[in-house]
Amino acid sequence: MTTQIGQEVGVANWITVDQTMIDAFAATTHDDQWIHVDPARAAKTPFGGTIAHGFLTLSLASRFAYDCFALLPGQTMGVNYGLDRVRFVTPVVAGARVRGRFTLTGADARGPNEIMRRTALSIEIEGADTPALVADWLGLVIFEASPNG
Repeated sequence: MTTQIGQEVGVANWITVDQTMIDAFAATTHDDQWIHVDPARAAKTPFGGTIAHGFLTLSLASRFAYDCFALLPGQTMGVNYGLDRVRFVTPVVAGARVRGRFTLTGADARGPNEIMRRTALSIEIEGADTPALVADWLGLVIFEASPNG
C-alpha cells in the first residue's frame, strides 16, 4: 500500500443527486432549509434551483469508497475513522452528477492487524471546474489476526 502514496487510487462511478435524494436526506436529518427543499423559491437564487446539503454530498463518500477500494489480502473490514479536514467548495445543484476521487496520502501500521489509511478525497461535479468538496479522510483497515496471536 505504501508504494501508492501520492497516487490517485480510485475514481468512483457517477451518482445523480436529484431532488428525491435531497428531500429524503432533509427528512432524515430534519434539515429542511428552503434552499434544499423548496424548488420554486430556490429557482430565484443564483443557483437556479435547490442545492444538496453539504453533509449529503459528504455522506456519498462511503458509496464512492465502495467503488474504489477492494479488500486487500487478509483484510476483514474497513472502518471510517474520521476526517481531519473538510471543505464544501461548490454547491451541488439538484440533478447534478457527482463522483469521488481518492489519492492515497498515508498508510501507517497501528498494530499487527491494523493500518490507518489516509486519503485525499475530492468529490467532483460533472462539468464543473471546481469540486463540490475536498477532505482528508481516515480509514482503519483491519486484517485477520495472525495464527500465532
